[in-house]
Amino acid sequence: MFTGIIEDVGRIASIARDADGARLVIETSDIDAGALAAGESIAVDGACLTVTGVEAGGAGRGGRFSVYVSAETLARTTLGDRARGDRVNLERAMALGDRLGGHIVQGHVDATGAVVGLDPVGESVRLRVSVPGRLARYVVEKGSIAVDGVSLTVNRVDDRPEGDTIVEVNLVPHTLARTALASKTVGARVNIEADILAKHLERLAFFRGS
Repeated sequence: MFTGIIEDVGRIASIARDADGARLVIETSDIDAGALAAGESIAVDGACLTVTGVEAGGAGRGGRFSVYVSAETLARTTLGDRARGDRVNLERAMALGDRLGGHIVQGHVDATGAVVGLDPVGESVRLRVSVPGRLARYVVEKGSIAVDGVSLTVNRVDDRPEGDTIVEVNLVPHTLARTALASKTVGARVNIEADILAKHLERLAFFRGS
């Protein structure tokens, strides 16, 4: 379980692909890789992955860790597009008693979307993302959505019956400085996770009406 508050922007040091998936080695700067344990969960661009190995850095900061990404995850997220040197958002699983600064994020990516607009607004940036229409019912103005693992508030929803839904969010200076979203360009694919509470409510309503 995660909160969508990014702790570090890592860099992919290497990718080794095989028939069943890929092994990624990721360099950290703010996260102490040596404090990670094999078997624990970490969100990489919003996808929940399992740490398979660690290499500590110096002075209790930085280092490297490895994860194995299944073929299913490569196909359903943007991790299949990643290359050596790419920057990725990192968040460790939340601990019991942590502050929930964002919203409840599972790290289970629902779909990928595409950046369709980036417009400066003062010191912030208005980000518009095209989201598959099947997720539109889970997105509401002033609700939450995770984009590449970043918890963001929905400012506007533009439903388009003939295709994808356009979701507008605002990237404040802190988000631009502390996540990899600042490096996105129009056309870039991003991982999308809708609010889990909306999905549960839909399921409960289905059975209540049956």
